[in-house]
Amino acid sequence: MATPPPTNESTVTGRLDLRLLGRLLSYLKPYGRWVGLTLVLILFSSVARQAGPYLTKIAVDEHMVPGRAEGLGWILVGFISLLVAQFVLGYVQSWTTNMIGQWTMRDVRLQIFRHLQRLPLKYFDRTPVGQLMARNTSDVDALNELYTDGVVSMISESVTVLSILGFIFYMDVQLGWLTCICLPISFIATSWLQRRTYQAYREARTLFARFAASLQESISGIEVVQLFGCETQRAAAMDDANDRYLEARLTSSIYHCAYFPMMELSGGIMLALVLWIGIGQVLEQEMAWGILVAMMQYVPRFFMPLRDIAERFNTLQIAMASSERIFEILDHEPEPSGSQPPPPEQLQGIIEFRNVWFAYHEQDWVLRDVSFLVAPGSSLALVGATGAGKSTVIGLLCRFYDVQRGVVLVDGVDVRLWDVQDLRRRIGLVQQDVFLFAGTIGSNIELGLPDDGDGDGEPNDTLIKQAAQHANADRFIDRLPHRYDEPVGERGASLSTGERQLLCFARVLAAEPEILILDEATASVDTETEAWIQDAVARLMAQRTSVVIAHRLSTIRSADKILVLHRGQVREQGKHDDLLAQRGIYARLHGLQYADDGETT
Repeated sequence: MATPPPTNESTVTGRLDLRLLGRLLSYLKPYGRWVGLTLVLILFSSVARQAGPYLTKIAVDEHMVPGRAEGLGWILVGFISLLVAQFVLGYVQSWTTNMIGQWTMRDVRLQIFRHLQRLPLKYFDRTPVGQLMARNTSDVDALNELYTDGVVSMISESVTVLSILGFIFYMDVQLGWLTCICLPISFIATSWLQRRTYQAYREARTLFARFAASLQESISGIEVVQLFGCETQRAAAMDDANDRYLEARLTSSIYHCAYFPMMELSGGIMLALVLWIGIGQVLEQEMAWGILVAMMQYVPRFFMPLRDIAERFNTLQIAMASSERIFEILDHEPEPSGSQPPPPEQLQGIIEFRNVWFAYHEQDWVLRDVSFLVAPGSSLALVGATGAGKSTVIGLLCRFYDVQRGVVLVDGVDVRLWDVQDLRRRIGLVQQDVFLFAGTIGSNIELGLPDDGDGDGEPNDTLIKQAAQHANADRFIDRLPHRYDEPVGERGASLSTGERQLLCFARVLAAEPEILILDEATASVDTETEAWIQDAVARLMAQRTSVVIAHRLSTIRSADKILVLHRGQVREQGKHDDLLAQRGIYARLHGLQYADDGETT
């Protein structure tokens, strides 16, 4: 099964640049004081860690070589004090770093989720859900490593290198310059690592997103997979995606792992040079024994942070590759909010389509020059074969999509000028495929209620029950063991189709919309439930402008106007009896539905 290409694969730049890193670090601005405290702790902690070998140098030159034990105890006390200081400073630094990282991750996850909710539906039409899940999970986790360990550790290790160099230069300038020879080698190796691994990490993140999308698709469609016995084919597809991801990760590991032997070799060569030069100077009495002993401790310590910087650079590479995907989502334009001043509290409910042309893809027109007017408080029924454009009309009215030509108006105002949230708050949509959230019966009905602002939810209980009663949903809710606190499984799987429909009616009724849209709300339900739904429909449609998508023509006989769509065009419109008398498309559809019953009116 082909997966549509993600929207972001052609837009990422593939470059590791300071602008991208700066954008990542901008999330730390709200916690600037904590970051400043962490940097101060890093400075003092690095100095405390690297003062130990210098104390060793003092102990050797001033006490051990001359054989004077007086004062040696104070050096031991100082050494123990440094160990205690290292522990305290390291603990506080680790705590602040992790707190900052977790706070930042909370902000990133919330920003992504809020932005996703404001993206137009066409973005989700071409972006698999699994990829979006990967962005908000694995990619955000990669940033977590950057914030909690990567950047802070790179700063800490850099300060450590500078601290060691400071102590070495203070003891012996010649050995200090000798130690600096390894810095260009480290820089060249790091640059090589950057060029070789970055593209591999980018490819790995892209392949993981595809893998996640395929996994999500297979799990969501597990019923179809088992029904058609295609487990082997789906497993083969997953195996292929998994192998590609594995290959990309192994490629990046090959380049990354080559760095550490290079650093080990450099460290060994440097230690040998220090011993060769240092022993010669000691024998010629040009250097004290304490300096050589201290250098034997500083040289391994000098290469340890360099290796750690390379490891943190690996974290930085992963974070950069992940951030490109995250910022692609955040940079995608959300739905425009519109510029229309706030509308009156109560709408008239006038709906007008004026010469509307719409296509989901380029010039593949779904609607062609569609025009109609729905008077306030009246009902309009949309009829037509599959693909005629009925659902598209609803999508344009709710402004899930924008028209290419023409205009859609609500109360005489172009929907593109409305605030999107305010427009949709005034439109109640009851779909054939009802979506319920995991939670309780009451929490799903409460989605349609305005926020009361106190956060306890209790004042809404009465409104929830009233909405359920008016929608006839209380007929089955009262039979449940926990009534409104009855748990609802994912997508409402624990409820029947009819029960889900009644809950959806209650949810819409609770919102008290001025415009009502029904997408064949009585499809696939039993006779008793259909009667309950029809009664709820009558209550919902009372004194409201209504648009009904109808497959059963018997449900729209009383509509004020019936619009017959055929291949994206309005071919017929009028009342039920008038359209039957025309003996056109509507009459043929009516005859096909009721031929078995012999019904003609």
